[in-house]
Amino acid sequence: MLLKVKNLEVSYNNHIAIENINFSINEGEYVCFVGENGSGKSTLIKAIMGLVKESKGSVELNIEFSEISYLAQSDLKNVDFPATGKEIIMTGVQKHNKIPFYTKQDKEEFNKVIKELQIENIVTKRIGDLSGGQRQRILLARSLIRNPKLIILDEPATGLDVNITKELYEILFNLNKEKKVTIIMATHDLDELKNVKPRVICLAKTIKYDGKFEEWQGL
Repeated sequence: MLLKVKNLEVSYNNHIAIENINFSINEGEYVCFVGENGSGKSTLIKAIMGLVKESKGSVELNIEFSEISYLAQSDLKNVDFPATGKEIIMTGVQKHNKIPFYTKQDKEEFNKVIKELQIENIVTKRIGDLSGGQRQRILLARSLIRNPKLIILDEPATGLDVNITKELYEILFNLNKEKKVTIIMATHDLDELKNVKPRVICLAKTIKYDGKFEEWQGL
């Protein structure tokens, strides 16, 4: 078991955002959190990442944080700064509190991931000059360069057109099937994931459904 959430509750200013959340995720699963705006998807992800403190219950992660890559909604918003795509990607392997120094293996991983994502032609450009889809690929490359066991994404397709969204989901599908990377994703685009058939956890402050994609589609 990679993750276990037990009796989780998170409150903000005496307002309960999520409550009585119970589930576990095994290595290699592809899990989608769905629900209306305000249902608690982002709060649950932040609780898993330790970015918000639980009021009750617990989150148990059985891997190191260094083995997790997290792509937040806010990652795409503040992009008006003079960093190139390559510089952004390489922060994925940068060690905290150290002057940037990259090993030969880091550079090999960089070359590998930009080839996989077909972004060789944009990595020298400033991040603020790229389109939304190009920026998302840069940020995904930053997540992948560290070879994570778990990737957590919060609404990764927001602001992207249909074709870019399909490409993004295809990349995640291949990572899950070929490399057994565990995927946890908050999304509104469940129709785009018909081929993936992920496990679906539907939230409305608490869990309203947890099960197979096919059965969810029939509800």
